[in-house]
Amino acid sequence: MLDPADQIGQERTTNDGPIIPRATDFAQWYQDIIAAAELVDQAPVRGCYILRPNGYFIWESIQRDLDARFKQHGVQNAYFPLLIPMSFIMKEAEHVEGFAPELAVVTHGGGEALEEPLVVRPTSETVIWSTFRKWIRSHRDLPLLLNQWCNVMRWEKRPRAFLRTAEFLWQEGHTAHATAEEARQYALENHVIYYDFLEECLGIGPIAGEKPPHERFPGALATFTLEPMMQDGRALQTGTSHDLGDTFGRAFDVTYQGEDGQSHPVFATSWGMSTRTIGGVLMVHGDDRGAVFPPTIAPVQVAIVPVPGRDDASTRAVETTAADLRQTLTKAGLRVTVDTRPGLRPGAKFFHWERHGTPLRLEIGPRDVQAGQVMAARRDTGEKMAVPLSGIATAVQSTLDAIQMNLRMQAHARRQARTYTVETRAEIEETVLKGYAFTRWCESRECAADMQAQSRGTIRCFPFEKHGNEFRPIPNDPGPCGWCGSHATRRVLVGRSY
Repeated sequence: MLDPADQIGQERTTNDGPIIPRATDFAQWYQDIIAAAELVDQAPVRGCYILRPNGYFIWESIQRDLDARFKQHGVQNAYFPLLIPMSFIMKEAEHVEGFAPELAVVTHGGGEALEEPLVVRPTSETVIWSTFRKWIRSHRDLPLLLNQWCNVMRWEKRPRAFLRTAEFLWQEGHTAHATAEEARQYALENHVIYYDFLEECLGIGPIAGEKPPHERFPGALATFTLEPMMQDGRALQTGTSHDLGDTFGRAFDVTYQGEDGQSHPVFATSWGMSTRTIGGVLMVHGDDRGAVFPPTIAPVQVAIVPVPGRDDASTRAVETTAADLRQTLTKAGLRVTVDTRPGLRPGAKFFHWERHGTPLRLEIGPRDVQAGQVMAARRDTGEKMAVPLSGIATAVQSTLDAIQMNLRMQAHARRQARTYTVETRAEIEETVLKGYAFTRWCESRECAADMQAQSRGTIRCFPFEKHGNEFRPIPNDPGPCGWCGSHATRRVLVGRSY
């Protein structure tokens, strides 16, 4: 029998019917709200999905925000090929071992067998570092800070929409540095960028930390992760930054001439965030009526629904006011639509925009026109209020800001309420059924494997504390391992995950 988490993604992609409640079947609820919001469609190839306009708009919004943050830190965009020679992948043993089960390999081209198989990129460290060998000669060429927006292919056996798909969109950053210390510091600084983005733009309340050695990215010396909690208490890894040391520099013979005239090794980082974050937004903010999107990424921020009058004159007045309102809000920089679809009652239109996650709905009828107001309905709370048409742009923006903050606060409150400090195996087993266990761990891989086998809980990370613009490990807390009883010095976050 499949775990409920493994059922996510085996879904239909259209849904005009009821949405099953989260408490009844969380996996089915996730499928239902994706279909109701018209985010994806099935592709002819198993594990691949078509991003419909609503889904792709959300990705574009994520891309715009993150891209601006990267560029503020001196990162430049580039693009590297989709196909990578197999010999490149084989140069870093740990890297190829980590990705081997997921590789898609091209063996024929132009009707002929290729001299060397080509891998459809699962990630681009190898092809990028083969290029860095030509670009990096002296200390003046460092640091080299690049990012690319692209698609990658990982042959997933259990595809799930947004969460695990054979092909997905992402950004992958790759940097080269003169020292190991500089590389480690950059990986941590980029992790702060990711954290701030997930907090400020998506509002999903992540916990930041470092992965244990057995969970690191293949070939990395350290992997830093972000682990927001979904509404069913499970973790979703949504962004990682890796300190790669000189692993890829050595594999591809990349060195630089220092000011001392000597040859020195080059140190690397890589970091990525993908369309998986959209699945996180859905599972953190959605409710039993459908998707709920933060205003920052919502395809439509404000839906205006005219309510016809009893006669043509009153209806025309409503339509004129709605059109003027749309123009006013659009000029204020908001994404606005007026729902003029014929043959639908206002209630059906309200239902439509709720399911699509639109943050704010403005209803306007003949009485509202006479009163010089609209009725505003918030998607996050369901609260309805009268808003004067005078100063409407300011009032709407203020309401959208309040929705953004409320979603963020709700995510934090849910995560905090379901994170428990525990000391024993029995408490870990009980806690991971409903949330995160914060417990000591002896740092034995065998202990972690037994914990996963018995409880399905995995070591998510050694959590960090945020101090200003930097992360610091939480203080050591010596004592017995919560699972096996052996000596432990640090606490970790344990939870079930997607």
